[in-house]
Amino acid sequence: MKKLLLFVCVGMLIAVTAGCGGKDDQGSGSGEPTQQPTAGSATDSQEQDDKSTPAPTPVDNNYEEGWTEEMQAVRDAVAEKLGDSYWPNSPIMPDMLESIYGIAPDMYLDYFGEMPMISTNVDTLIVVRATEDKAQDVEDALLAYYDKNVNDSMQYPMNVGKIQAARVERVGDYVLFVQLGGDTTEVSAEGDQDLIIAHCKEVNELVIEIISGVLQN
Repeated sequence: MKKLLLFVCVGMLIAVTAGCGGKDDQGSGSGEPTQQPTAGSATDSQEQDDKSTPAPTPVDNNYEEGWTEEMQAVRDAVAEKLGDSYWPNSPIMPDMLESIYGIAPDMYLDYFGEMPMISTNVDTLIVVRATEDKAQDVEDALLAYYDKNVNDSMQYPMNVGKIQAARVERVGDYVLFVQLGGDTTEVSAEGDQDLIIAHCKEVNELVIEIISGVLQN
């Protein structure tokens, strides 16, 4: 009787042990350990992307809303003095300032620029407030543009005198490109380039004096 009771207890112990093993197998699903993400995995890469350094903020001078107060004052002073002879009427946007004139955003703190909407006219006014160590670079870029313009000026013979009379001028940390003159037909009906150059130089000199006065106030 005691032996029979011992066999029954052993049998029950075996059955309970087998049942526990079955539950463990069901809990593990396929029986293989769950794979954890390792360095270089998709999850890790995504986390690195989320923590990456944001792109630098571009220079924002509120071009959509207009020029800064200082630059608007410069523009207004020149336009008021020249009246109908002030022809620039289309803003030179930052991408144009870089692609056409070679002045990148890191070269200036502020600027103003206008040119005529009609491409056959060349009247242009640019005022650049250069960063502390970039004034010479801005001046060099505008001088290079001037030289290129002079070499290409025969494409528009009516503008040769005006292009040759253009000025690049430094006023402290500001660099000016002044290529103005307006309607020059009355200056020389025969197209005398010397008279046109003299007229445009006089206008440009006047504009530089006006701008210098505004910037120094």
